[in-house]
Amino acid sequence: MDGSVTEPEIVEPEPPAIVARALAVRGPWGPVYGPLDLEVARGGLTVLTVTPGSGATALLATLAGRMTPTSGTLDVMGQTRAPAIFGRSALAGVEDLDGVSDSVTVGDLLTEQMRWDAPWYRRVRRADAGDLTRVCAPVFGPLPLPALNAYVDELTELDALLLRISLANTATPPLLVVGSLDQVDEDASRAELVRRLVALGERQTVVTASANAVPPGLGVRVQVSVDEKGGE
Repeated sequence: MDGSVTEPEIVEPEPPAIVARALAVRGPWGPVYGPLDLEVARGGLTVLTVTPGSGATALLATLAGRMTPTSGTLDVMGQTRAPAIFGRSALAGVEDLDGVSDSVTVGDLLTEQMRWDAPWYRRVRRADAGDLTRVCAPVFGPLPLPALNAYVDELTELDALLLRISLANTATPPLLVVGSLDQVDEDASRAELVRRLVALGERQTVVTASANAVPPGLGVRVQVSVDEKGGE
């Protein structure tokens, strides 16, 4: 033995997925949210407990690059400009931004998304059962998939939201932002929604919001209380 000592390998901590400092949006009639500070770790599900309303909606849209802040700084996965953040994220379940008509079928929506995802020159056939499984099974997990011929207004609140997440998340970007958990009224269904978001958090950073704290035991990585009118 030469008496040499092997130094332990130093593992640098992974930087946060999201870092916001003094982030704020103002509208024509005054502040929408902020200024606020926020950090979100990479991976898993982070739940922002925040008062429902336009401020919370605007905050989620900003984190996903769909809205440009009026002031402050935002770093999402190393990107600081809204268009670049947009390209690294998916947003689902925010009515003003990804709402769907009740009078269309699951197959209609799936076909439309497939055409949107395809190169402009490629002819895309109508979605079939295989496409439904490919797009929706990663989000629905063990839950039954909706029928292709089912109308949106026939779906449960949980299934309708999971469908919107499936359509938004076809590219599986590093960040997935989902609108408020409170749009699913029934407690058991809302808990199932959380479990599905936790599962997605195994391969993405997932952020959502809730008016109230999520009960323990569902696998949420962290819950962050946010005062959207200024401060964390």
